Amino acid sequence: MQQPIRPIEVSLVFSTPRKLPRARDLVGRVVVLDLAFASEASAGGFLKITLPFIEALGPRLAAWVDHHDHAEHARFKSDSRFVLATKAEHGALPEMITPELVAAAGVIDTLVCHTDFDGLASAAKWMRGGMEPYPGCDADARAIDTRLGTPSEDAATLDRALRARPRDQGLFGIVVRHLATGLADPSLWVPIREAADQMRQIEDDTRRLALGFVRLDPGVSVIDISGHAERIDKTLLLLLGQSRERIAVVIDAGTINMAARFDSGVDLLRMMGLSGGMPTRISVDRSRLDDMCKALGVRKHELEAVLIGQ
Repeated sequence: MQQPIRPIEVSLVFSTPRKLPRARDLVGRVVVLDLAFASEASAGGFLKITLPFIEALGPRLAAWVDHHDHAEHARFKSDSRFVLATKAEHGALPEMITPELVAAAGVIDTLVCHTDFDGLASAAKWMRGGMEPYPGCDADARAIDTRLGTPSEDAATLDRALRARPRDQGLFGIVVRHLATGLADPSLWVPIREAADQMRQIEDDTRRLALGFVRLDPGVSVIDISGHAERIDKTLLLLLGQSRERIAVVIDAGTINMAARFDSGVDLLRMMGLSGGMPTRISVDRSRLDDMCKALGVRKHELEAVLIGQ
């Protein structure tokens, strides 16, 4: 019988590309996982968000591993600490975490990771020396992050819990601990399943809301949710829009959210003149509605008929 893997002890810091922690608050040598370089759609972008963080960490940065497209990847081509790929090359990050990569980084003190299943599974895999938390975890992460394929029941439960509580730092810690210990403690499923159950109602509300998508030429499905008060799952809503047309657009009070299938070949970044982020999912300020119409070939008067209050 295989001996259980004892995960390494590290400080865990949960983050997003737009809101990075302060380097001075991080302990010792640091590894960053699944955090994209900030795109131009973020206030300040790479030059004001990502680069200052990298420079502040300096030699304490042991590794930065990511799989989100960005033009600034080329800047670090000769720096072996940066293991950077595109979404097309690696649909999810855990498959990039290998025993060799973990060993090359050496002893670390802090893991900074994204707060979705992909990021937390990557942190757990690093803590396990590059070994999967459970057989098939890498494939589950790819299915969840690309929204192609069907993840296992356990992975779907974890993902649903994280989407239900996207700011719950305590839940993030429980999920990483559960994965890092190989899902060995049944008691840890209790708070995870409790959170996942909350998501089911949100998903039902989202599916009802998706009935309001309007099809516009050429191949765009649009909905304006700026007047919708209940909480919804924007990722699921975009997926439901994609089931109707090649490109889905969800407009809220402040942003325009656009998405296409991971394998569609659509490059929304190029179409909207952006340099960093996922080619098939972007968010821009609502003030760029005219730009969106030009980029997608949508007639402005047809879009205005969809917008709330127009």
